[in-house]
Amino acid sequence: MLEGRVVNLRLMEQMDVPLIVEWANNPDFGGEFEPIEQVTHAEIAKWLDGLPANEKWFFIEKKDGTKVGQIMFAPVGPHYVIGYRMLQSERNKGYCTEAVQIIVDFLFLTRDIVRIQAETNPQNLASQRVLEKAGFTKEGVRRKAVFIRGKWCDGAFYSILREEWREPKILLGPLA
Repeated sequence: MLEGRVVNLRLMEQMDVPLIVEWANNPDFGGEFEPIEQVTHAEIAKWLDGLPANEKWFFIEKKDGTKVGQIMFAPVGPHYVIGYRMLQSERNKGYCTEAVQIIVDFLFLTRDIVRIQAETNPQNLASQRVLEKAGFTKEGVRRKAVFIRGKWCDGAFYSILREEWREPKILLGPLA
């Protein structure tokens, strides 16, 4: 588990498949900026078992263990990409910003990388605020980058470089 001040990040496991399926099949979980999914327990169990060792998916948990969102990282060439989603009822409380900061700290402390990147819908101002508060810089917009809910949408591209990060901001718990 990666520990922060107000949230912890816990790796997803097979015991979590029912909740992962519930959230994935709920169009409101990802909100208007995420694709609509419909998946089975078997599909999620197989996906979770098949993840590459260097790709990690976590639950964002409040200190009492309540799960409020998801965050992930995966390599893309010599860099890493992150992504996240929050329950609607838990948005705008700082949980996602801290989760992103924890992941940034973790990646720069444990990987020899110079860059972490993320992409969000240019209309998703809340997600852009999360990235900016975590030290990311907007690089530009990729036109028609992702197909969501029946239409091609642009993607606002953000990154943080190691020299912009400098030292851990949030990560408190063990690096395991």
